[in-house]
Amino acid sequence: MADPTPPVQLPLWVVAGPTASGKSALAVELAERCRGEIVSMDSMTVYRRMDVGTAKPTQEERARVPHHLIDLVDPHEDFDTARWCAAAAAVVEDIHSRGNQPIFVGGTALYLMAFFKGLMEGPAADPALRQELEEREQKEPGCLHVELQAKDPVAAARIHRHDLRRLVRALEVLQRTGRPISEQQDHFARDRWARPCRIAAISWPRETLHERVKLRADAMLDAGLVSECASIESSCGFSRTAGAAIGYAECRDFLRGRYKDRQELRNRIRRNTHHLIRRQTTWLRRLREVRWIPGGSQVDALQAALLRDDAPRAT
Repeated sequence: MADPTPPVQLPLWVVAGPTASGKSALAVELAERCRGEIVSMDSMTVYRRMDVGTAKPTQEERARVPHHLIDLVDPHEDFDTARWCAAAAAVVEDIHSRGNQPIFVGGTALYLMAFFKGLMEGPAADPALRQELEEREQKEPGCLHVELQAKDPVAAARIHRHDLRRLVRALEVLQRTGRPISEQQDHFARDRWARPCRIAAISWPRETLHERVKLRADAMLDAGLVSECASIESSCGFSRTAGAAIGYAECRDFLRGRYKDRQELRNRIRRNTHHLIRRQTTWLRRLREVRWIPGGSQVDALQAALLRDDAPRAT
């Protein structure tokens, strides 16, 4: 039964951790206990119809506690970090108006950093330059990531080779300003926080997490990930961002005949998920404020980590 006493609304709570760490299920338990509402902090669950490959909360979980920022746009639509931050701010205000506790849950580090530390003030978009870069990528797939590796290896390590939108933006910023985007995002490394928050993250031994990824990938493929991807591709299609999602990017390659069989598809999804996990963990390890709890912990451990009194403060 939920605690009838309204929770303290600030600082905000964040449940983070790499893909397949089990953060979503644990956060639902916490929300039930603390009059919480889940705010999805995942850049791919914003897309409708992309259900299997994004491991969205089940209908049963959504019935147990309110969930927000899921199924906002169709796969062919563009959706960026600034738009998510604006939506998240509105959702937080709405949740607070009911006296409930927002609980941010997800593994998209850029959303976490942008919302709680602030967005980078970069140059305006250059449509002509973006079109030129996109056309180059179409003619020679992978060339933009190779170029970024040479010019801004820090940014290249953070951006997946299929993430055309972010690759184009990184090269656009570099060409427009003469400075790597990774240097201009250095405000993420500062102590300043735009919003006070408490961050807990779930950690598993590497071998255990790899086994969880294996089971997750198998379950998604068995649940019809390829068919889901084909259905989207043949109807509305994918935007650059949606099409770069792990699972969907590999399925699209498979449907184009770029893999010899489903086993290669399975292996590619697992490998790219492992790469994503490394990037997610690297981001979180940089934040000294994160309190890590062991994988498999009960909700008491998560709640204790979020109730600590050394939360980052807004400045």
